[in-house]
Amino acid sequence: MSLKETISNDIKAALLSGNCFRGEVLKNFKAAMLNEEVAKNKRETGLEDNEIEQLLAREIKKRNESAEIYEKSGRQDLADNELAEKEILAEYMPKQLDESEIKKVVDEVIASMDSPNMGQVIGVVKSKLGNSADGSAIARIVKESL
Repeated sequence: MSLKETISNDIKAALLSGNCFRGEVLKNFKAAMLNEEVAKNKRETGLEDNEIEQLLAREIKKRNESAEIYEKSGRQDLADNELAEKEILAEYMPKQLDESEIKKVVDEVIASMDSPNMGQVIGVVKSKLGNSADGSAIARIVKESL
């Protein structure tokens, strides 16, 4: 079952079980998927799972940034709401690698290159790890390793 189908089924399940908050979060994400399909001219075929994961990562990042802004403004209630939405969306992401696993891949990539620069290493590591590692964590670990 594709990620899109899983999310659609989970929307139905959430709404039928009375979990309106979860249902609304997933419906909003489904709307974001539709917008992305239209933007990429893939309305007929739909997005691939990896494209949906990239969209999930962007939406999760937005929630983190919003929560941070709300916390700085003294609106913990709104920050908590954003973080709760982030947790629901994060359930659909692949298992995230920890720093030691990322460092191992970074070290392998650096060892395989003749004269690595930061941009090249980050690009290769991101292509290897896909959506299973945060881009900022990859960049930080590459910077420390070089």
